[in-house]
Amino acid sequence: MEIKRHILKVRITAIILLYFISFQLYSQELLPFVENYSKSNYQGDNQIWNVAQGNDAAMYFANNYYLLRYDGVKWEKYTLPNKTIIRSIMVDGNKIYSGSYKEFGYWFRKEGKMHYVSISKGNKVFDEKNNEEIWKIFKFNNKIYFQSFNGIFLFDGKVIKEIKLTFLISYCFVVDNELLIASVEKGIYKMNNGRIEKVKEWSVLENNVIHAIQKHQDKTYFFTKKNGVYILENGVLIAWKNPLNDILKAANINIAQFIKSNKLIIGTANKGVYVFDLNDGSYKNINRNNVLMNNSILSIGQDKENDLWLGLDNGIAHIEVNSPISIFYDSSGILGSVYSVASTAKGYLMASNHGVFKYEDKQLSLVPNTQGQAWNISKINNKYLIGHNEGTFIYDNGSFNKLSTINGGWNLTKSSINNSYLQATYSGVIIYNDANDLNKKIVVEGLLKPIKYVAQNRKNEIWAADNNRGLYRILYNDAYETIDIDNVTQRSKITNDFGVKIFEFRNEILFLIHNSWYTYNSITNQLEGNELFNSNFKNVSDIVAIDENNFMVLQDGLLYHVYADDNKFIRNSIQEKYYKGKIINDNLKVYKNNDSYLLNLDDGFISLQLKYKNKPRTNVKIEAFNDDVLVENKSKIKHNSELKINVISGIYGATRPDLFYRINGTKEFIPIKEGLIILNNLNSGSHDVTIYGNDGLHYNKVSNFQFIVAKAWYFSLWMILVYLIVIGLILYLYYKWNKMKYIQKLKLQEEELKHQKKILEMELKAENELNVQEYEKHILELELQSKSSEVAGKSLSIAKQSEMIENIQGILDSETDFNKLKSEIKKAIKINAVNKHEWETFETNLNQIHNEFIINLSKKYPNLTSKDIKLCIYLKMNLSSKEIAPMMNISFRGVELHRYRLRKKLNLVQDENLSKFLLNI
Repeated sequence: MEIKRHILKVRITAIILLYFISFQLYSQELLPFVENYSKSNYQGDNQIWNVAQGNDAAMYFANNYYLLRYDGVKWEKYTLPNKTIIRSIMVDGNKIYSGSYKEFGYWFRKEGKMHYVSISKGNKVFDEKNNEEIWKIFKFNNKIYFQSFNGIFLFDGKVIKEIKLTFLISYCFVVDNELLIASVEKGIYKMNNGRIEKVKEWSVLENNVIHAIQKHQDKTYFFTKKNGVYILENGVLIAWKNPLNDILKAANINIAQFIKSNKLIIGTANKGVYVFDLNDGSYKNINRNNVLMNNSILSIGQDKENDLWLGLDNGIAHIEVNSPISIFYDSSGILGSVYSVASTAKGYLMASNHGVFKYEDKQLSLVPNTQGQAWNISKINNKYLIGHNEGTFIYDNGSFNKLSTINGGWNLTKSSINNSYLQATYSGVIIYNDANDLNKKIVVEGLLKPIKYVAQNRKNEIWAADNNRGLYRILYNDAYETIDIDNVTQRSKITNDFGVKIFEFRNEILFLIHNSWYTYNSITNQLEGNELFNSNFKNVSDIVAIDENNFMVLQDGLLYHVYADDNKFIRNSIQEKYYKGKIINDNLKVYKNNDSYLLNLDDGFISLQLKYKNKPRTNVKIEAFNDDVLVENKSKIKHNSELKINVISGIYGATRPDLFYRINGTKEFIPIKEGLIILNNLNSGSHDVTIYGNDGLHYNKVSNFQFIVAKAWYFSLWMILVYLIVIGLILYLYYKWNKMKYIQKLKLQEEELKHQKKILEMELKAENELNVQEYEKHILELELQSKSSEVAGKSLSIAKQSEMIENIQGILDSETDFNKLKSEIKKAIKINAVNKHEWETFETNLNQIHNEFIINLSKKYPNLTSKDIKLCIYLKMNLSSKEIAPMMNISFRGVELHRYRLRKKLNLVQDENLSKFLLNI
């Protein structure tokens, strides 16, 4: 019977344990913020075997074949000279000791680079037969110990001494100024005065692989790989009596470490890391189901901020366990984007685009019948009013009830004049006058528009901003009857009034309209610019009130918590890494939860503790690189090259300072993003970069870096000398060329004078010849005139002969007496006779005068006879047929017939004038 009960008890315990494990894997919780760094960030290998922070505040990692260095600005990676794997590192002063395969030594930093010095090389430390790797390095009694799984090498700064062991060890640990050596099978050994002795009282640890031994508050903890945790207290070694111990047995412990704030960090092989709070016994499991990249933790490191650095099987995780910022993150996608969050007595209530969710007892669940878009959660007394796409819900002591069927409760605001509440909905404004009875509500009449923001600071007056565009002032009487609805932006002729935001500050209502701040002047009934906010809050995309003196703004893409001290605004920037890419535009909401603030995000929310303390003075280190070469302060860099200035604060967590810079005294303070300043296209000469911190109110100088940009190569001394030589050579050549040109000019002038002389002689000769020709031409013209006169005389003579013939003809017709007739005829002939010589002379002169005409005519019409040509000459001379007849010794009729035949030979048409045609030849 007892056996059955025992079996049943074991089964029940196993079921509870499995449920507990399952619960841890799939539940959500508020976790510290985690930054993950993958191979794409540091460009190295997978496994991170060791993590340590150097005295220079940089983080160092043993990453297989690389030593990684990260100073918060840039990653560096280095390899050993023999390219072997790096398994371990340890910081001592300015040296970074590293252990590798058959190799150990140290690194030091000089001129912006890490340099390696081998300790083991040349000392015949390692046996050729054994494949030794140095898995751990530690300092004990001012000596450096390099530990492999087979032995220990002691280095006192000069000599290396080997401590040989007869058993296989896991790791060595320094506890209470004692060196403990954990064997793989034979338990724990101590080293006293060079002698190694087994601790027989701890035989329970035999056949266990010990991965960590830590002492905390007078208790020594032994962390085994597969059998959980053992505690040594008052000389008694027992298993850790904590429910987490059973989980750790299945998770396989790889590493463990106590940190400040009384916390225990346990890294496992397959379930991520556990953060155990020894104050209240609670713990958080950070794994791949929430924020880690993988579940295998190989190493744990801690920085001076007491935050964690985890070396993973693939990557690096920075966990801000001591940060005032926590995050609720849902990796499953069930929750969706959170539009509003509020704390409850048992957990949190969230309004998301998937519905209303509650998180209680580490369980996330959807509230039944609330599926859909939920917009806002506001706490009124002890009740939560939830604006939803389907209406308004009330959450009270775990029960949900539908309060209103009016769709879309975007925002809820408390009136500044009484205890009433105003709700902005899809279809107007609702007033809740009785906080104790929210069922009593009044719908403002006459404004059936999608209202996003609403506010009230005067009786019988409400301000409402349309979700799309427009700002309305609603006036009503004591019976809540609407008197007037005034579209103020339209009346004020503000054309760009899209997405108006209403913000209440110290009982004053401000309006953010197209990046400008306005208040309403009730005397002039006009919007007026607000100088205080316009001068302090430009480019604000969202703003949300927290209380009278605190609010949050999203400005230029950065989130600030602002504390108003009188008319001074003290800013506390929230690092972008906490919310980058996760803020829901135009739906920023903040819920005050005791001394923290809950801010909604895309996939959950963050919890911020915004306490103003005197910020410590920021100390930064500047490393500038030009072409990957370190640039010292006040030194020179190349012209037209890029200068990268790393501004290193050595702080990685929430207290990382906001830094700004100014170059060459410019007025603008430029934010330094991710610690890097990149300068290009700098003019030659001296430059000054000043680094500033910001205490929320003032910019304070924290550092300065000066450098000189060298003159361009074409302005160097040698190039100037070259320029002078070239200029001198050009001037010399120019002189020689001018001299040669002058000599050539003189020769040309001489030649030109000779040539001009010849030309003048030729011109004179030509002029003389021309004069002779003119003279001859004149003689010819005279001769031509003479010939023409002669021709005319001959023509006249011929005409007289014709007249004589006519007279003879008349005598013959009138006289009958033969003798008298004979006498009269002789007389007429004698008077008018023309000799044959004169006629021949006439024809010769006529041919000479018209010689050119005769030649052209003969060429064009070779079939013309001499008579035809003679007729053509007479016609060209414009003689009539009557005048031509006697000259050709034919009748008038004969001339006309000859003219007709000539027209045919010349192919003239009927309308074409023969004389004009001949004049044109």
